[in-house]
Amino acid sequence: MIVGFRAGHPEVSERNKSFAAIAGTGRFADGDPGSAIHPAVAPTSGDVVVTKRRVSAFTGSDLEVVLRAGGIDRLVLAGIATSGVVLSTVRQAADLDYQLTVLADGCLDADAEVHRVLMDKVFPRQADVVSIADWTASPG
Repeated sequence: MIVGFRAGHPEVSERNKSFAAIAGTGRFADGDPGSAIHPAVAPTSGDVVVTKRRVSAFTGSDLEVVLRAGGIDRLVLAGIATSGVVLSTVRQAADLDYQLTVLADGCLDADAEVHRVLMDKVFPRQADVVSIADWTASPG
């Protein structure tokens, strides 16, 4: 998954505090090398790359179409920032009836206390919250 916008950022409203600041910089627009996928994890033939245009991985992308077409009903989430992308995606994925796992040490937030509250109190209502080590050691 990548974050991306068309040249000129036509998807970004000036009312959107998060993305309006980015729009003026030209960052994350088509062709911006800063939004390219690192070669070490580059997709291979047949891999699907979803372009994310909002905080939630679902809003404004074709992620749900790709997941449903593939019969995928379980998601494992990690990312930055816990209080932004991860929170928005967890809430929307839960509403879409996905079974969810959040990798606590695979997420990061600028505010450690916000991260802790989300991991300890909010996410467990909708997802299993585990460490990367516990997840990789679990069967299936």
